[in-house]
Amino acid sequence: MLSRVAESIYWMSRYIERAENVARFIAVNLNLNLDMPGAGGQQWLPLVVTTGDHEQFGERYETASKQNVIRFLTFDRDNPNSIMSCVRAARENARAVRESISSEMWEHINRFYLLLRENNAEAAAYEESYDFFDQIRFSGQQFMGITDATMTHGEGWHFCRLARLIERADKSSRILDVKYFILLPSPSDIGTPFDDIQWSALLRSASALEMYRQRHGRLEPASVVQFLILDREFPRAVLYCLTKANESLHAISGSAIGGFVNKPEQQLGQLRAELAYTSSQQIIERGLHEFVDDLQRRLNAIGEGISDTFFAMRPLEMAFQRQTPFGQSQVQLSTAAG
Repeated sequence: MLSRVAESIYWMSRYIERAENVARFIAVNLNLNLDMPGAGGQQWLPLVVTTGDHEQFGERYETASKQNVIRFLTFDRDNPNSIMSCVRAARENARAVRESISSEMWEHINRFYLLLRENNAEAAAYEESYDFFDQIRFSGQQFMGITDATMTHGEGWHFCRLARLIERADKSSRILDVKYFILLPSPSDIGTPFDDIQWSALLRSASALEMYRQRHGRLEPASVVQFLILDREFPRAVLYCLTKANESLHAISGSAIGGFVNKPEQQLGQLRAELAYTSSQQIIERGLHEFVDDLQRRLNAIGEGISDTFFAMRPLEMAFQRQTPFGQSQVQLSTAAG
């Protein structure tokens, strides 16, 4: 597979996952407002802080009102991480590789984009927020299902899955950060119904509340951390995402799981192994916000390593020199060298 094709498939998938997860961030506050009218009204700016776009937001908007934050995170074309920008970028990447993806995938992305372009889309986001952002989340989930059902599970599909899972791991950790770093109540509120409502809102935003109840029952911070970061079976848990991403990364390079032939395999394998032998109590003792910050930095490094290994333009001779010391054959350089 040509590196430009692999790169377009990778970012197509990653942008769709990012759009869905931005909708999940907004759902945190919407769920809080539903359960505790007025309680989430002062928590719109922290959502922008958590996504890392607070400086750009401050340059463009005077106040962090519900309408301004929703506009910035959903429709602002100058915000590269807004839902509109992500879906538009995913559509452009899909257009570039239409011969490598299924027609159903292209048609769904196009419908997703047109949903956001409708004349009444912004009004629906403000007035019918729950239904509107549910539509966005469902569109992201539907794309994943269409991809798995209609795309050959070869190299392109593995790039698609790898991108989705790296993005999901990052955003699942950020959803936790919203609660533990920003929405954490005063010490007197911990363990009260107020605290439980916030944890429930967070789990619902990750589509995790029912599965959490089945696994752990009572809402407890350590158990929520265990479920969203360290669970090996829940598909939005960070450890699960990294485990499956690691499988796809090795499938792309053709190397055996347990070793590595390139930098991102080494980075991802190390991070996954550390999480596999970490407990939720150790994470809390270290500080959840500090843990999430470190996790996001390492995920960013893995993303950069993937781009450098598989997508960066470089002479074939250089690619061969960089890959063969780890045991990769010259035939396997077709992706790395483009």
